[in-house]
Amino acid sequence: MARPRRIVLVRHGESEGNADDSVYEREPDHALRLTRKGREQAAAAGLRLRELFGEETISAYVSPYRRTLQTFRELRLDPTRVRMREEPRLREQDWGNWQDRTDVRLQKAYRDAYGHFFYRFAQGESGADVYDRVGSFLESLYRSFEAPDHPENVLLVTHGLTMRLFCMRWFHWSVAEFEALSNPGNGEFRMLLRGPDGRYRMDRPFERWTTPEPYDLDG
Repeated sequence: MARPRRIVLVRHGESEGNADDSVYEREPDHALRLTRKGREQAAAAGLRLRELFGEETISAYVSPYRRTLQTFRELRLDPTRVRMREEPRLREQDWGNWQDRTDVRLQKAYRDAYGHFFYRFAQGESGADVYDRVGSFLESLYRSFEAPDHPENVLLVTHGLTMRLFCMRWFHWSVAEFEALSNPGNGEFRMLLRGPDGRYRMDRPFERWTTPEPYDLDG
C-alpha cells in the first residue's frame, strides 16, 4: 500500500459570505465567490504549498463549491504533477434555506445551545451528517492508497467544519473534543504527516475555544 507522506487540508479563502452574510439572501451558498482578500489568502497558501511539495506528485480532492474551486486555482500548483478531482462529499455543511435572516439567527442560536455536532438545520444537515459523508470519502481514500503509483501527497481543498470533521474521523476524536475546537482561518491549512512508525500526526492543532467536557461525567 502506497500511503502518502502528507495529507494536507486547506480551507478556502475568504468568501463573499464570510465578508457579508446578507449575501445568502440573494445567492446560494455553493455559488459564492472569493473576495479579493480571499484570492490573496489562497495565493499565499499556494506559495507555501509549492515550496512544500517541490517536485512531488499530488492527488487533489476539491469541494465542488465555487469558492473552493477558485481557491484551488489560486494555489497555482504545477498541473503536470497534480491529479485533481471534484469531490462532493467534501462540500460545506448544508445550512438549508438562508433567505430569512431572522430565522437564520434563531437557528444559529439553537445550534450554539444544542451543539454543532448534533444540531440539524431545518432543511439542512447536522455536523453528524457531514461526519458520515466524510467517513464515506475516507473509505474511498483508503482504497486509493492501494495503487502502487499513488502520489506522495494528498491535498483536500474544503471548508472549515469539514476539515475538523475529517480529523475527528481520522484520529477518532470524541464529540466533546470536536465541540471544543474552532475552525481554521480562511486560507489556512493543516497537515497530517506520516511518521517513521507509519502513523499520521497533525503538524499543529486546531485552536480551542473551550475545554472539552466529556459526556460521561456526572453533573
